[in-house]
Amino acid sequence: MSSSRGPAWRSPDVLAIAFSAFFADLGYQAVLAGFPLFLVLYLHAPVWLFGLATALSYGGGAVVAYLGGRIGDRTGHRRLALWGNAFIPLLSLAALVPAVAPAVVLLTLGWWARNLRTPSRRVMLARIVPESEHGSAFGFLHALDIGGAMLAAAYVLVAVLGHLAWRWVFLATVLPLAASTFALSRTRKVSETPPTRSDEAASQRPTVGLRTLLLAAALYGFSSYSVGFPVLTVAQGAHAPAAGIAAFLVLQGVSAATGYLMGGRLGRTLVVRYRNLSLYGYLAAGIGSGLIAASYGLHLGLWLLFLGIVLLGFALAVVETLEPSLIAMLGRHGAAGRGFGALSAARATGLFVANLALGLLYTLGAAYAYGYATLVALAAALLLVLALPSVSRAEAETA
Repeated sequence: MSSSRGPAWRSPDVLAIAFSAFFADLGYQAVLAGFPLFLVLYLHAPVWLFGLATALSYGGGAVVAYLGGRIGDRTGHRRLALWGNAFIPLLSLAALVPAVAPAVVLLTLGWWARNLRTPSRRVMLARIVPESEHGSAFGFLHALDIGGAMLAAAYVLVAVLGHLAWRWVFLATVLPLAASTFALSRTRKVSETPPTRSDEAASQRPTVGLRTLLLAAALYGFSSYSVGFPVLTVAQGAHAPAAGIAAFLVLQGVSAATGYLMGGRLGRTLVVRYRNLSLYGYLAAGIGSGLIAASYGLHLGLWLLFLGIVLLGFALAVVETLEPSLIAMLGRHGAAGRGFGALSAARATGLFVANLALGLLYTLGAAYAYGYATLVALAAALLLVLALPSVSRAEAETA
């Protein structure tokens, strides 16, 4: 009987959170896919300005995410997640005024709202799923998350081919974003128990594993550029904006399939998850960026560039599944928001540097930009590998 209903962790609340993620990405990922084309090809802004825009979004988002995690621990994560989700549609207004400054401001505000709710949404999922099933649950969340992004890329591709005005493409995203907030409001059984004094004290003494993970996440973030850069690279290389959207579609499709198929197969112990994050997450991302750099720098054609994009999609799914599940294992339940807020802040801080660096290096040549990303991702993978003995000892001591 239970098998006919699917896995036990796939409860109505998990489905509500996952479908909220699906509709959110169905909305804002369409804006993210189209924004670099709108800014650079339509408004004729330089590529470094796109890098600056995304850096501002992610950099300010780091502070917002960290504060969101702490505030959610005190006021309730469900309430904060709903408020943050409700203001994401600000980025849908980015093309209403065809000028660079208001477009960047609206994109940034909408992205900050998204960052505000992300730690709380992860806490909600972690609290309603047994720890042993976190890999499956976060993998399922990522699959629907990126599945929405894939469909978003598909309708943006159709819009670009049909020469639909950007303001209508962006405004259409308000509908799925509203559906996302409605789906999130359907959750009912999320614990909002505030942390005890002992929980708060413990959360202020991060373990070796948690410190290493946050440091590696920040370092990987320095290499984790906006998907808008591959979109621009392919669009300019093929001399067709639709080709750039197709690259976005490929990356998101691979990522969604990987999250769904491998979410529960990436290991259940702390050491195995660390190892797999370093090899299949950070290392794979570094190789993917390296292939893009080689394709562009050595003029090896679009096929190698797309192979690099496939690897980036695979790595993204692994990272988005294993990082939050590791935080859930390492953090204290009562103050989980701090752990997830710190993770989002670490990643967003790195993303600020990555997008700023890529935007500037892109002016010298795309190979320089992606070469930088390759080296930093490899350094993040090496950091986790070097930490494995310490993590293994810590796990053995607490077993």
